[in-house]
Amino acid sequence: MSEPIFDKADQLKQVQQGLLEGETVIAVYDCIGAGTGFLGLTDRRVVIQDRSFVGKRVAITSIPYGNIRSVSFLSNKSWAGQFFSSSSVALTAGPDTFEADFRGMDKAHHVHSVILDRISC
Repeated sequence: MSEPIFDKADQLKQVQQGLLEGETVIAVYDCIGAGTGFLGLTDRRVVIQDRSFVGKRVAITSIPYGNIRSVSFLSNKSWAGQFFSSSSVALTAGPDTFEADFRGMDKAHHVHSVILDRISC
């Protein structure tokens, strides 16, 4: 099994501390913008840290792949057709849509691909 991909060791550790027996981490990516701190991918679920709660509370939300109904890759284009340096992934689970913004396209593309692969099974 390969080592997980991650941006920040403390975020990886948070995801690892909440793993179920036999579960493995695929990647943990730092997010930009307000609200989301990171998005983690395991072999069983998506883990999102949400820092937007009142009173400086932080939520760690787990979304099993089987509950995800759709996943979207979003990226801004400049007028010249070149991509900007950030991109996003939006996923829908039940009535909720979760969005995570990343630096560059590679991270968002990887997240989108992993989720799409897992929900297509």
